[in-house]
Amino acid sequence: MNINIQSVHFDADSKLVSYVSEKLKKLDTFHDQILKVDVFLKLDNVVHTIKDKIAEIRVHIPRHDFFVKSSSKSFELSFDTAMESIVSQIKRKKEKLAA
Repeated sequence: MNINIQSVHFDADSKLVSYVSEKLKKLDTFHDQILKVDVFLKLDNVVHTIKDKIAEIRVHIPRHDFFVKSSSKSFELSFDTAMESIVSQIKRKKEKLAA
C-alpha cells in the first residue's frame, strides 16, 4: 500500500503526519488489495476569522475508488471522521462483492 500525504497551503508538522500514517496502516485490515491512499490536508478560509481544517482521503482499490471529505476545527477530528466514513464504504463494498 502506497501512502501519499499532502498538506495544501501550509506545512504539516511531523506529529500530524505520523498520526495520519499510523491510522492509515490499519486500512489493510479491512481490504487486502489497497493499492494507494492519498490524503489531502487543507485549510479552508471561507470565513475570514475562523479557518476550518479539511481532510480528504482517496483510496484506490482495483476497479474501484473511494473518496471522503470532512471538515472541523482540528485536523485530527477531521481525519478521524473521514477515516470512519472510508472504512464503512470499504466494508460495504466488500460485503457487496461477497454476496
